Amino acid sequence: MPHFPVNHPARPLYRVFAGLVGFYILVFGVWGVVQTWGEPLFDRGSHWALGLRTNPAFSLASVLFGIVLLIGASRRSNLGHYMNLTAGVVFMVTGVLMMSVLQTDANILNFSMSTVIVSMVFGLLLLATGLYDKVGPPEYAESERRERNHVITGPR
Repeated sequence: MPHFPVNHPARPLYRVFAGLVGFYILVFGVWGVVQTWGEPLFDRGSHWALGLRTNPAFSLASVLFGIVLLIGASRRSNLGHYMNLTAGVVFMVTGVLMMSVLQTDANILNFSMSTVIVSMVFGLLLLATGLYDKVGPPEYAESERRERNHVITGPR
């Protein structure tokens, strides 16, 4: 079973990072919908929003994904932990898959290399956020801290 730190002191900072990623994706998606309104869903045109190439399908997916990430960042439970881990994997896998089809007709989301790089960076950031965002009872977190620091309790 993998070890995830529980109640990490930097957890609020990581939640802010996840929220900022979600906010950027939401704004990108909304701006992309405005830019590509009326175009075919999987258009391969030259529409750009916030420095990334887009089409209506990618813009709509970004709006939904941005909302989901903002919901996950606002939760103080393990829901945000699992959402960030899942979103990080989705971003990384999507980045690799779309990079492999950049110059083909299979590039249905109209990715460019800059979009792939941003997807990978966001994936790594969300994975890091998910790794340090786990919540647990204070007693469990304290025993984890003692075990991690090799603090000996009890008689010697």
